[in-house]
Amino acid sequence: MKPKFVYHGSSKKLVGDKLVPKQAKDVDGVADNSHLGVYASEFKDEAMAMGILNYKSVDGGEIRRFRKLDGAPGMDAIIYNGFPRQKYFYLYTLPSRTFANVPKGSLQWVSKKTVIPVKIERLSTKKYLYLIRRASPKEREEWNKNVNNKKNKLLF
Repeated sequence: MKPKFVYHGSSKKLVGDKLVPKQAKDVDGVADNSHLGVYASEFKDEAMAMGILNYKSVDGGEIRRFRKLDGAPGMDAIIYNGFPRQKYFYLYTLPSRTFANVPKGSLQWVSKKTVIPVKIERLSTKKYLYLIRRASPKEREEWNKNVNNKKNKLLF
């Protein structure tokens, strides 16, 4: 069932009064993460984590989404390099009218149309650091290896 509202987290304050669809880029080349659109989640925590992971001072972040055995959503938000240095990030509450669940059954929602937020919140990064974690040395090494391999393939 489609939620009434979805949430978009950003490290940037909105310029103007609407979120405009942008071309997403997925390091792994996953088609469902590479649409031209406004991305959102039906879960505030996930959107807030995404807002923090998008800081310029964070070089490599990922949210692993999953459903727990009881069907409840779960997430693991990981920072591979760097750390959030901004004091604030923004949470946008959006009407879900133009959003589609992509891929169907996932926790991700995408709108190909411009969206006007019904609510904008400026949130303290410090207060929400509990939503993210630093990668373990092994995770960081694996991520760096995979990203460098993908960059090298693009060069040739």
